[in-house]
Amino acid sequence: MNRPTRRLSQPEFIALIALTFAMVAFSTDSMLPALPEIAQALTPDNPNRAQLVLTSFILGMGIGTLFTGPLSDRFGRKPVILGGAVLFVIGAAMAGQAETMETMLASRIVQGLGVAGPRIVAIAIVRDLYEGRSMAAIMSYAMMIFTLVPAVAPLLGSYIIAYLGWRAVFYSFVLFAFVVIGWLMIRQPETLPPEARRPFKPSALLAAMKECFSYRVFTLSTSVQILAYGMLFGCLSSTQQIFETTFDRGAEFPFWFALIALIAGTASIINARLVVRLGMQRMISFGLGMQIAFSLAVLMATVFGNVPFALYIIWTISLFFMAGLVIGNLNAMAMEPVGHIAGLASSVIGAVATILGVAIAAPIGLAFNGTPLPLAIGTALLSTLGFVLVKRGLR
Repeated sequence: MNRPTRRLSQPEFIALIALTFAMVAFSTDSMLPALPEIAQALTPDNPNRAQLVLTSFILGMGIGTLFTGPLSDRFGRKPVILGGAVLFVIGAAMAGQAETMETMLASRIVQGLGVAGPRIVAIAIVRDLYEGRSMAAIMSYAMMIFTLVPAVAPLLGSYIIAYLGWRAVFYSFVLFAFVVIGWLMIRQPETLPPEARRPFKPSALLAAMKECFSYRVFTLSTSVQILAYGMLFGCLSSTQQIFETTFDRGAEFPFWFALIALIAGTASIINARLVVRLGMQRMISFGLGMQIAFSLAVLMATVFGNVPFALYIIWTISLFFMAGLVIGNLNAMAMEPVGHIAGLASSVIGAVATILGVAIAAPIGLAFNGTPLPLAIGTALLSTLGFVLVKRGLR
């Protein structure tokens, strides 16, 4: 174990790690209320393109995820976090000044590349300092705090937009990064001493990727995770437009999204209580099976009439709830045969699942036609395919 000479108190450390994780959620969820104004300002002829402000950020994060873990093993944890934060701030400032949609999307990719540093390396810091049940407890407490961010971020974003305009949301990302990363750089000692660092070799990354996908369980688990991310990102991209256009409830969106996030956040708690008794495959199958049922219900309601608002809310909760039951268990199953290269394997699965998940989600979001139909068709197909893969491939 690599332990620094000075440790933060556990409450301060948990709060710091949780807020570092929260940079991702804050940079996506607080943007949701701004999408109509961004569409009007930058892409009035094709307002669906405003959804790409979300998916381009996630795409950049997925690409960065592949490299930040190995880079932190080479240069240390804090330099990589600081470098990522600098990119994040540059991307956010560029987005705040963007006058065209192309500049906006390029800026968001840069911002996503940057946020991969704090997101991935924060986990490595926890792993450097804690192990076993202690690490699990730290991560659980941090994730409990983290789950509050998606609940409050759209509401906070809506207030910023109302008083300062949509461009101010991007400058709030800059402020958030200065506070969190400044706190980490001042208070948290480096956790990887020079003698424990390893050289960064692209060849080792390629070899690890080749080995990972030589295992059937890794390949299938990653494939199902791609489908799950496709559903999750597709929902995240479309939900604000559905509230605004389909149900004429755009002003209420931040409050409904907070309720959705808080209810769906209980999925990880339920999973933690049941997975030991029922097993990971059953929990994954249940989550995907539940999604098939709800997606088909919304699909049929859309085809034969109008979707009741209550049904849409329940369906959206089920999508985020499904992610809480499925993604963590898929990660655990994929990592079983690759424990000897766990760091590299974690980067591989995170990057591949995120990038390809975005590739699936973007067309679903761009197909929005004023109703939930494109999203319902997409989630019904993706959840059915995932369910079949789990039942036939992961036995």
